[in-house]
Amino acid sequence: MNNKILITGATGFIGQVLCARLIEKGYQLTVLSRQPSHAVRAICGRVDAISKLDEVRGAQGFSAIINLAGEGIADRRWSDSRKQALRDSRIGLTESLVQVVRTWGELPDVLVSGSAVGFYGDQGERKVTERTPPNDEFTHQLCRDWENAAMELASDGVRVCLSRTGIVTGRNGGFLQRMLLPFKLGLGGKLGNGRQFMPWVHREDVVAGLLWMLETDAAEGPYNMVSPNPVSNAEFTRTLARVLHRPAVLPAPAPALKLALGEMSLLLLTGQRAIPEKLLEQGFHFHYAGLDEALEQSVG
Repeated sequence: MNNKILITGATGFIGQVLCARLIEKGYQLTVLSRQPSHAVRAICGRVDAISKLDEVRGAQGFSAIINLAGEGIADRRWSDSRKQALRDSRIGLTESLVQVVRTWGELPDVLVSGSAVGFYGDQGERKVTERTPPNDEFTHQLCRDWENAAMELASDGVRVCLSRTGIVTGRNGGFLQRMLLPFKLGLGGKLGNGRQFMPWVHREDVVAGLLWMLETDAAEGPYNMVSPNPVSNAEFTRTLARVLHRPAVLPAPAPALKLALGEMSLLLLTGQRAIPEKLLEQGFHFHYAGLDEALEQSVG
């Protein structure tokens, strides 16, 4: 099979770094994006850009697919229309992707598809592995249906890996970018009581993990793409404040967050003490296992 890869979500916070690593390794990339082709190349490098999946319908085929597309889950309050947009950008696109793949002359060897630790819903303080039963709520339903859409290709003999990614830290983007200004101004603090766990992971480890799933024939099914050392929100807050040499004394009360964000406040007030059990068992090595070093690199 060729070394061509089709990627969705390549212009995002994770995807743009992933593209650079894949190009370095000699892969040929085709990127699905709504942005103009010149903008895609400015972000992703030497890639072919397509704006619709129909442009690869009936193609000879790609050796692999990396499917990371999805609108930001915390970008806006969760109205009914917003929830549907989140589903369409993940589940709807993945369903369309599977339909197009089945028109190719050759099926891919592997599909690496995005998901999130939100699959498990609120898990309190219990340890969460890939075998932990989920709590049935919106984030679980969203991730479950997203994963199920990707797993359809397994019935065609395609190896499918699911990256249940945590809260991603890294330079110049992601959720951390939103936190920096208030913390730098000394206005940061824990969210609610601060006991909820934050299953964080550094972007470099996410990219390395996706490459590992792509290139490891034994890799299959869901993987918790999180650091081996999850922390509570209170500990994350203290660590970020220490790295920035600022105080963190202004907590955001849970009632205020619920009033401002509605159901979406669950993203901030609940969490998962998720660990990457399968990745560790199969020999994957995390470069940023500790939060201090991860945040120090992320904030420069």
